[in-house]
This record gives sequence, C-alpha cells and structure tokens, in this order.
Amino acid sequence: MTKLPLMIVFMMVIGSPLAGCSLKQNFVENQPTAPSKNVINAKNLNNKKSIEVVANPSAIPVLVNKHNKLPDSYKPSDLVDPDIPFIFKEKAEKRKMRSSAARAIEKLFAGAKEDGVSLLGVSAYRSHAVQTALFNHYVSVDGVKAAKTYSAVPGTSEHETGLAIDVTGGDGKCAAEDCFAGTAAAKWLEKHADEFGFIIRYPKGKDDITGYQYEPWHLRYVGKKVAQEITSRKITLEEYQETIQVNK
Repeated sequence: MTKLPLMIVFMMVIGSPLAGCSLKQNFVENQPTAPSKNVINAKNLNNKKSIEVVANPSAIPVLVNKHNKLPDSYKPSDLVDPDIPFIFKEKAEKRKMRSSAARAIEKLFAGAKEDGVSLLGVSAYRSHAVQTALFNHYVSVDGVKAAKTYSAVPGTSEHETGLAIDVTGGDGKCAAEDCFAGTAAAKWLEKHADEFGFIIRYPKGKDDITGYQYEPWHLRYVGKKVAQEITSRKITLEEYQETIQVNK
C-alpha cells in the first residue's frame, strides 16, 4: 500500500500542512457525565457490522470508534487553545481542545515538566470536514477497504470530539510514530496520564477491542474518575462503557 508523505497529503487536501497528526491509526471532572447509550459489547466488537450515531456526543466519556460515530453536524461548542507547546508554530484549529480537556492537558504537561519530562503537542482537534477530505484522499489512492486500515471514517475519529490529543517528547522526534514507544515521555504518560484525567486510548494488546494497534502517543480525556478506573483495571474505554451499562 503506497501512501504519500503526511505533509504532502495535507497540503493537497486542505491547502496547509497538519504537521505530525496521527493519520494511520496503526491508527463531569470527578463526576463523569453518563456515557452514551450506544455502547457495544467489547467481546463482539469485530462481529458488529453497523455504525451507530452516538446519542450524546458532548458527553466527556463518549465512545467513538469504528462502530460508534459522531453526528455529521457535530462540532464542540467549547473549543479553546490549551497553553502548551506544539511541534508547529502556526495558530491552527489542530491546537484546539474542549475547555475541560485543555485545562487538564495544561496540568499534565506541567506535571511532566516537574518530573523532568518535556512534552510537545502534535495534533488535537480535527473537524469533520478535514477528516472527510483526508479519508476521501486516501480512498482515492488505495480504495475504501485499504483506507479503513489506517485512516478513520469521518465521524469515527476521536480527534473530532475535541477530547483527544497526540503528543510526543520535547525533542519533537517520533511524533505519532511507533518509535515513540519506550521513550521517557511514553513511559511517563503510561504511568501518570490518568492522574490528569487522560487514558492511553489504544493500549498495547487491545487492538481486537479498540480496532487500532498500540498508540502510546494518543491521549483521550475522560475525566479523572473514569481514567483512574480504566487504568487501574487495565481495560479500554469500550470495556468500561460495557461495564457501566451491565451494572446499571
């Protein structure tokens, strides 16, 4: 499968680069909002064929994946620019996060710095229009089936929630790349992200549940209580949502 370099793709698709964004998906605070009712049975994830529209897209722990999508018209109403450094200098929409997630990522970056770990943001919010243009470009290159293996179908990308961000170490290397795994920054995130309300959304060995292989750089804000439960139990957001529904 041949794909153009990431920077070139974004120049073609939207006219300006979206530096370092994770395209290949190799690809409330302490009292969380009730999760969407459109949850799935994690054990049967790969057997589910349909894609459902989530009932409450603004819920902090909303489940968005290959089988649960945001409404096409959804755009977070509280997007702000977190006060953190990114690997790029320009002011762009990809800096934005929902306000609660933005404040939390600021605290996470500060906490890492206190521990001697430097972090940089890579890419946060991505609009539905950008995701659509991006996915359609890859379909034109590789076809629908192949494109789905490394790029999210519009509406199913966590970046569209405004609650996700890709990060990397302070040297800017290995941004949204497999080589980020095992770095000091990745190890710190794995150990401390939940303290600030974030989870490693696509953990190692859970690709049969999440639909994506290990991405140590992809952080998802779910609030401290949910993040700490997910992390302590070593489960995924899919498994957490199913537990909530079963135990209601």
